[in-house]
Amino acid sequence: MSEERVFAELQSNASTLHESIRLHLERNFAPDARKYLRTFSSAEAADFLGLTPGHLRKLHAEEKIPDVSMDQRGRRTYSAEDLGQIRLALARATRDPSLYLRGRIGGEPLQILSCVSFKGGSAKTTTTAYLSQWYALHGYRVLVIDMDPQASLSSMTGLRPEIDFAHKGTIYDAIRYDDPLPMSEVIRSTYFHGLDIAAGGLILSEYETETPFALRRGVEPPFYLRLREAILSVEASYDLVFIDCPPQLGFLTLSSLVAASSIIVPVVPNFIDVASLAQFLTMTSSLLDTIRESGMSLEYDFLRYLVSRFEPSDGPQAQVAGLLRANFGNRVMTETFLKSTAIADAGLTHQTLFEVGRGSMNRNTFDRAMESVNAVARELEQEIHKAWGRL
Repeated sequence: MSEERVFAELQSNASTLHESIRLHLERNFAPDARKYLRTFSSAEAADFLGLTPGHLRKLHAEEKIPDVSMDQRGRRTYSAEDLGQIRLALARATRDPSLYLRGRIGGEPLQILSCVSFKGGSAKTTTTAYLSQWYALHGYRVLVIDMDPQASLSSMTGLRPEIDFAHKGTIYDAIRYDDPLPMSEVIRSTYFHGLDIAAGGLILSEYETETPFALRRGVEPPFYLRLREAILSVEASYDLVFIDCPPQLGFLTLSSLVAASSIIVPVVPNFIDVASLAQFLTMTSSLLDTIRESGMSLEYDFLRYLVSRFEPSDGPQAQVAGLLRANFGNRVMTETFLKSTAIADAGLTHQTLFEVGRGSMNRNTFDRAMESVNAVARELEQEIHKAWGRL
């Protein structure tokens, strides 16, 4: 088969598949269909607010916080918006509003956390999704940026890249070289109160092919600063920014690393992934050093390796996790993201445990997975607060 014919068939197959996906989505999802976040029980609400269930009931009884809806059994249910209103009421009634309004204060800098891995299957997107949702539910103003052309994170937040961004509206439009849009115009609210997104899409692949030409033309700002400047244009609106990077070291990933104030590297504890990590670190340090030689200062508040998809009972995994800790010390997070059927089952429908709820699966399995998520997020929260000078 000739080269021209192969190329033509590849183009034809791509066009056919895109059209098939578009028609499938339009048949199975109403044009205005969107995901909605469930309500939470009083125990869940108390945990999000940093209270005990008894204290939360007492505040309701004393009418010190806004009332909420009841379910058919007469139990209070809380929406994410309800949690936001209760936080405001609690903050107004205390000498230290930061106990409830947990975002940055005064001159504390915006925290931009890039979640990066050289290898697919490291739970990079899952990590970004869970952490961003956790912080939004705990009172932070959060922006997620999907820098992956596959746009899996965008799909998890209820968007349909094949339909919603057929023409424009992704993060590409804010960093493109010709007539970029203001960052504020590509950011969308999600169904999570306090969580916005700058979506990804296949068009981001164009950034990889356009950048070499832009470098030759001397386009300003250069590729590695475009994302950073886009984020800083909206920094007053957010406390935390999470960036989901593509699983390869290209211009998109380098842009994300330069934009970041901190880096999270999920690692599955097996030797193949660790070998891939070694290659990634070698290549990344070399490329970032080249950017630094151009006059760019690269300083990070912290770099943390997160052991992901971890099975504590798996002997070889435990050995590799120990190897990582022996080599990287406290840069490896103490807490781990467990491998869980609960997370996997929720992911089949592009959902997280925050969405599906405890009653939709085995409760012990759900609780173990959620304990893991909470532990990782709280450990990372300490690092963020250290960067803000609070600890």
